[in-house]
Amino acid sequence: MTTGLISKSMGLVADSLDMLADSFVYGISLFAVGGTLIKKKRIAKIAGYFQITLAVIGFIEILRRFLGNERLPDFATMIVVSIFALIANGICLYLLQKSKSKEEVHMKASMIFTSNDVIINLGVITAGLLVNWLNSGKPDLIVGTIVFVLVIQGAFRILKLSN
Repeated sequence: MTTGLISKSMGLVADSLDMLADSFVYGISLFAVGGTLIKKKRIAKIAGYFQITLAVIGFIEILRRFLGNERLPDFATMIVVSIFALIANGICLYLLQKSKSKEEVHMKASMIFTSNDVIINLGVITAGLLVNWLNSGKPDLIVGTIVFVLVIQGAFRILKLSN
């Protein structure tokens, strides 16, 4: 989050908020281990609503930046931070797919979040390259918007799984 705010990158801020939500999901998923199906579904539902809340906040910030006069985001920071995040998310996704309980709803929710993160990291890297090439902040705002759309879609998939 700090690097996103310092570099003025909405793509990094969006990715950070998404990772915050993922951390929340991983944390509450631990409470579901060994629990009843109802408890697991309830936890997945909480995670879905949390993701929607973060996405709405993100959309508001993107709109504010689009209408305001913001300086260009630091493309180098966007790219470097996203490469490290991509490596971490790739490892997490691999470990989740190897899990024995990968068919349980709370684990499926975690895999949805993590696969979205991999896509998001690639998007922020691309946005960083485009910010530099086009000398415009629009690619960053577009990727930020796409991130929050993915977050909303993932949240609705999770809510569907939790019913």
